[in-house]
Amino acid sequence: MRQIAVLARKEIRSYFDSPVAYVVITLFLLIAGWQYSTGLFLSNTPDLRGLFGIVRFILLFFIPAVSMRLLSEEKRLGTIELLMTLPIKDWQLVLGKFISAYLLIFITLLLTLIHYITISLLGEPDFGATLGGYIGLFFIVGVYLSIGIFTSALTQNQIVAFILSFVIIFAFYIIDKIIFLFPGFIANILEYLSIDYHFNNIARGVVDSRDVIYYLSMMFFFLFLTVQTLESRKWK
Repeated sequence: MRQIAVLARKEIRSYFDSPVAYVVITLFLLIAGWQYSTGLFLSNTPDLRGLFGIVRFILLFFIPAVSMRLLSEEKRLGTIELLMTLPIKDWQLVLGKFISAYLLIFITLLLTLIHYITISLLGEPDFGATLGGYIGLFFIVGVYLSIGIFTSALTQNQIVAFILSFVIIFAFYIIDKIIFLFPGFIANILEYLSIDYHFNNIARGVVDSRDVIYYLSMMFFFLFLTVQTLESRKWK
């Protein structure tokens, strides 16, 4: 665990030692804040459902942009081989990278709490639904990032990693919107695979173990694939 913590601290420090973190956070907050504020004044309803919808959509682009360099940049520069000479295992490298990116986005999402404070002055938002919405967002971030780091391990080209990540994430995002095209049993399977379906369950304020297991399983699956992708280079 010490190696993971050291690597995560190094990575998160590299974000904030350069303009990357500040630009990413500022752009995210400006876009989300502007879109949400516009809808809030039109609906005149003191809740964060509109914000959660906007944030989920922005994350489709935001997370691939953040994650595309995590491993592809190391492969392009050849520094991943240097990392492998250190006393660190592949899964520790993957978790360190994953945790650092997660912390960056976690901080970004926490800053959106300013909207909850604002609407609390205008009305009485449902605290349970708000808490459920944020819990759902943090789970979504974990799944999206695990997909992003997996595609970053597949190629040394960051643009290719971005596109692959976006395509996979978008597929899981949109899948519950097209289930009407499929017969019952297939529709049920596709609905369960949908990231938004499980988010909507949690956003109602009830955290069901089935939804938690789904998100944790998705994260584990793609992080496992990432580790296997890195280890496959040893056989080439």
